Amino acid sequence: MSIFYLYFQLGISHITDIQGYDHILFLLTLCAVYSIKQWKNVLVLVTAFTIGHCTTLVLATSNLINISSTVIEFLIPVTILLTAIVNIVQKNDYVTHKLHTIKYATALFFGLIHGLGFSNYLKSLLGMESNIIKPLFAFNIGIELGQIIIVLIIFSITGLLTNFLKFNKREWSMVLSGIGLGVSIILIIERFPF
Repeated sequence: MSIFYLYFQLGISHITDIQGYDHILFLLTLCAVYSIKQWKNVLVLVTAFTIGHCTTLVLATSNLINISSTVIEFLIPVTILLTAIVNIVQKNDYVTHKLHTIKYATALFFGLIHGLGFSNYLKSLLGMESNIIKPLFAFNIGIELGQIIIVLIIFSITGLLTNFLKFNKREWSMVLSGIGLGVSIILIIERFPF
């Protein structure tokens, strides 16, 4: 098995692992207000998130930044909470171009935080590698594909409920955002570092 494939598989399994549900919950909350018709916007959001965490993965695995994992584990649910709040206060069930631009910037920034959450795991794996560029690239490609898989599952469930079972899209968005809001508050309380 090649190094690239090994780290690619690790990236996919790391993001889709249910034990890392906080990252999945972030994607769920991020996608909650989008419809399948806006799939290009969601792809941009997911890619912005990947660019953010790829950046901090490179910096952290190169030992250029080092932030306490306790602080990062606290900040990850904060990103979910803020995303859920924006979804809830959004006035309509369609994301405008201006709001999408704001969401793109926040997804990029929140990706920086989530990337630091991945960095300790990846650092331990890369410790045995002489060259980290190829494994790091493969891991991030795997993360991106894993995120796309999660988004496709979210859109499939949303499409089934709103198109076939006639759930109201705005109400379904509020359900998903409410889940993100509630679970993130619990995680914030559990992980409060001070």
